[in-house]
Amino acid sequence: MDSIETKTLNFQIRFAEKKDANLIVKYIRELASYENELDQVTVTPDTLGKYMFDQGGAEALIGEYKGEPIGFAFFHRSFSTFLGKPGIALVDLYIEPYSRGNGFGKMMLSYLAHIAKERNCDRLEWWCHDWNTAAIERYVNWGASMVKNIRVYRMDGKNLNDFSKEYAIQSIDK
Repeated sequence: MDSIETKTLNFQIRFAEKKDANLIVKYIRELASYENELDQVTVTPDTLGKYMFDQGGAEALIGEYKGEPIGFAFFHRSFSTFLGKPGIALVDLYIEPYSRGNGFGKMMLSYLAHIAKERNCDRLEWWCHDWNTAAIERYVNWGASMVKNIRVYRMDGKNLNDFSKEYAIQSIDK
């Protein structure tokens, strides 16, 4: 796949391909380690390949500096009922520690905004830990705003499994 040249010298962005599954898992693990959540990561290159690439469940951009990968942006399509239009949800944006401070993350997020507009999406949204003040400051400086009065809730594991059975109507013996 062709790379997209950016305003940052020697920095290109390209769409990830199935052959990038190992690299993407590496970045997911590194980001989770930074966020002190590595114990929650169960993804493998095989599961990622199946659900991301074979089933089209998500996409990723790979950032490359001087031809070498230095980060990724992992995203999927979302939908706003308020707008009645699709959007893009950024799940992870990660730049290798040795490459931070060069504007690579900003270029990747800017390109993702371009993709959103190109696909007729009216929103680009992402989540950020409240303790990550450096990232929050950057996002606000770039024009993002915090969504007020909303917190993200998650259900997974045993709770998801148990709750998934709550809808079931019990059969009635006659």
